[in-house]
Amino acid sequence: MKYRSTRGQVSGISFKDAVMMGLADDGGLLLPESIPTFDKEELEALAELPYTELAFRVISQFADDIPANDLKDLIDRSYASFEHPQVTPVVSEDGVHILELFHGPTLAFKDVALQLLGNLFEYLLKERNQHMNIIGATSGDTGSAAIYGVRGKQNINIFILHPKGRVSPIQEMQMTTVTDANVFNIAVEGTFDDAQSIVKEIFGDLDYKEKHALGAVNSINWARVLAQVVYYFYACFQVQKQTGAEQVEFSVPTGNFGDIFAGYIAQRMGVPIKRLILATNANNILSRFVNQGDYSAATVNHSLSPSMDIQVASNFERYLFYLYGEDAARVNAAMDNFKQSGELTFSNEEIAEVQRTFAAASIDDEQTVETIRTFHQQTGYLLDPHTAVGLGAGHQVRDKNTPLICLATAHPAKFGDAVKLAIGNDPELPPAFQGIDTLEKRVQVLPATVDHIKNYVDQHAL
Repeated sequence: MKYRSTRGQVSGISFKDAVMMGLADDGGLLLPESIPTFDKEELEALAELPYTELAFRVISQFADDIPANDLKDLIDRSYASFEHPQVTPVVSEDGVHILELFHGPTLAFKDVALQLLGNLFEYLLKERNQHMNIIGATSGDTGSAAIYGVRGKQNINIFILHPKGRVSPIQEMQMTTVTDANVFNIAVEGTFDDAQSIVKEIFGDLDYKEKHALGAVNSINWARVLAQVVYYFYACFQVQKQTGAEQVEFSVPTGNFGDIFAGYIAQRMGVPIKRLILATNANNILSRFVNQGDYSAATVNHSLSPSMDIQVASNFERYLFYLYGEDAARVNAAMDNFKQSGELTFSNEEIAEVQRTFAAASIDDEQTVETIRTFHQQTGYLLDPHTAVGLGAGHQVRDKNTPLICLATAHPAKFGDAVKLAIGNDPELPPAFQGIDTLEKRVQVLPATVDHIKNYVDQHAL
């Protein structure tokens, strides 16, 4: 399997090189040159596999330059760190199926991808006798999951930018209390979009990227998306076994489009997904795109679901590539135009194509709190605010005759303020969070400028 850029100037890249490159050298995002598919008999066989074996079968379709035994070992070690034997179990409550993605080390869905990516990086750096400096931006969960994926690993330093005061206290403590020598936390004085823009600009400076051997852990790295594809297979199989349904729908709370794009890839590989429901909070650029064809940047609103407080979805370009018929020149022109004008326009035919695959709804803070409260009263099950956005959107636009699978993207204890607002009590702290507020912290506060971040990296890079 070879990889190409959405912008057309990079192609023929191996999986190993795609992992190490992160953002393509032409500023685009890497995608496989073809998407493998499974037929009905193959899907039936895959449905009988435990999670790690299923992950190997799916991921190996895209990573054929890693020996099978090595890839199996990387996958097995990555998911051995999860507390649940099924890795991403599905529980059924009040007529919906909840895909729990928070059983990894940092209790967030990002662990599914970043435990694997950290092991991939270490494996490839050892193989190539190289080192790497990882730079990433986080709206909350990516940062801690990335840090836990590479903390203490050989030949890697990691620099994580988060918007100062705009992540939950638990999320901030999870990042800043990791004091391994290879971990550098940066609180930027701005929004997540500011931090993400800085990271993308730094990766666009090819001389600087080469000088410091920069690597990406944000969802611009294809391996992140690929790892997430697996749990769409797994959840669909579990719900089909339980319900006998031919198709399912997924509701996905998303700000960067990466998680729902993984569902789109799974659907194209043959998973019987009727629709993907895209759930946003008040930062609704993606739901506006699906419902009205309006992809225009707006001011970022601070919400109770801060990991989705994003107005420029960094993975959207991957879907745009397919929507535009794999026309890289058109993608290039569109992204240049978006950089200048802050908006993209679509034909009626393109909007109709989008709506064949996606439905969408935007859920505000009041609806989020009400969803947490009502669901808890009815079932005793506690949702985090991002999962509540997904459930609220799912209830609004679901097909009542098709099983609905809602992605539970984080443990509710990561967002105690929102939960307390909804149910009147703090959520019970899991063992991983107990005493975290007493630990030593290390963080550098910096202005949200490329030059300040570059200077800091210059001083601390390997």
